[in-house]
Amino acid sequence: MVNRIGIMVVNLGSPAQPTPKAVRKYLHQFLMDPHVIALSPLLWRPILHGIILRRRPARSAAAYQKIWNQTQNGDFTKEAPLIEITREQAAKLQKLLPDNVIVEPGMRYGEPSIKQAFDNLLTKGCNKVGILPLYPQYAGSTVASVYDELVKVIGKRNDLPSIRFLRDYHDNPSYIDAISQSLRTHLNGLDWRPDKILFSFHGLPVSNIERGDPYKKECQRTFELLRNNLSDVSVEMQITFQSRFGPKKWVEPYTSKTLESMAASGQKNVVIITPGFSSDSLETLEELNIKAKQLFLAHGGENFSCVPCLNAQDIHINALANITKKYLLKRWQSEANTDGKINIIGQPHN
Repeated sequence: MVNRIGIMVVNLGSPAQPTPKAVRKYLHQFLMDPHVIALSPLLWRPILHGIILRRRPARSAAAYQKIWNQTQNGDFTKEAPLIEITREQAAKLQKLLPDNVIVEPGMRYGEPSIKQAFDNLLTKGCNKVGILPLYPQYAGSTVASVYDELVKVIGKRNDLPSIRFLRDYHDNPSYIDAISQSLRTHLNGLDWRPDKILFSFHGLPVSNIERGDPYKKECQRTFELLRNNLSDVSVEMQITFQSRFGPKKWVEPYTSKTLESMAASGQKNVVIITPGFSSDSLETLEELNIKAKQLFLAHGGENFSCVPCLNAQDIHINALANITKKYLLKRWQSEANTDGKINIIGQPHN
C-alpha cells in the first residue's frame, strides 16, 4: 500500500464573484466567525443583518471589481486573484515535494473549502495530512479559525488520518530570505529612492492582544529579522498595520496615518511591503495599491510603490517547500502513527 501524504495549503478565501450577492454570502460566513467578531450572537446578529449586510456588500463588490481579473471578452474570471494565486502556489509546491505527496488548496471562507480539500486528499488515498495555513504570523482570527474549521470537518468522520498542523512560520529563515530578496529586487527596479519603507501587516484589535493573542509580537519579530537581513539597504524602515474597521482601537501605528504624516513632514517617496500576506488580495491590490496610494499623493506624496506579495514566485515556493519538508513531512519519516490525532507543530523560536 502506497503511503500517501496530503498537504493542504489554506488561505483566507474570497467571494465567488465580485457581485453584492456573492459578497454578502462571503461576508456572512466571515463575520459570523467568532474568532473574527468576538461578540455574543444575540448582540451581533441584529447588527450584522440589520446594518452591515445591507450596506457593505455593494461597496465591497465595487472594490473587488477593481482588482478582479478579466477575460479578453471583458468578463470577470471564474475566481478572485487570491484564489487563482493560491491554486498556482499549490500546483508549484506539488512539483517540489516527493511523488507520494499530494497538495490541495483550501479556503477558510468560500470555495474551495477546507472540507472540499480534506475530502479530496482522503479520496486520493492520503493516510496522513499536513495543514499549512498561509499565514506566517499566528493570530486567533486566522490560524485558530482554520484549526476550528478543521475540527468541525473531521468531527463528522468516523475514520481519520494522522494530522499535523503548522502553527506559524514568522521567523523561518527561508521565509525571511524570500521577503528580503523580493524587496531588494523591487528596489532595484525603481528609478527613484524611497524616503521610507513601510512593512505593513494586517491589523488586529488591541483587545485581542490584551487577551493574549501573540500576533503583534510575531509581526514585530518578523520585522526585526527582516530589518537585520536588509542591513545593506540604507533606507529608514518602519512597521505599520492596516485594514482596521469598526469603532475599536486597533494595533498601531496605522499604515494610513503613517502615510499622511510622512507626506506632511516632507517624506515624499514611499515603498510598502506586506510580509504578512502570502498572496495578493483585496487588502494589497485595492486597499494599498489604489486607496493608500491616492491618500499619500493627496497629502503631498510624489512616488508610491507597493511590492507584490510573494505569490507563486519561485523564491516563495522554495521557502514553502523547505517549511513543509522540515515541519510536516520530515517528522513523519521516522514515525508511523496514523491514530487520527492533530499535532500542532510549532517552530523552536529564537
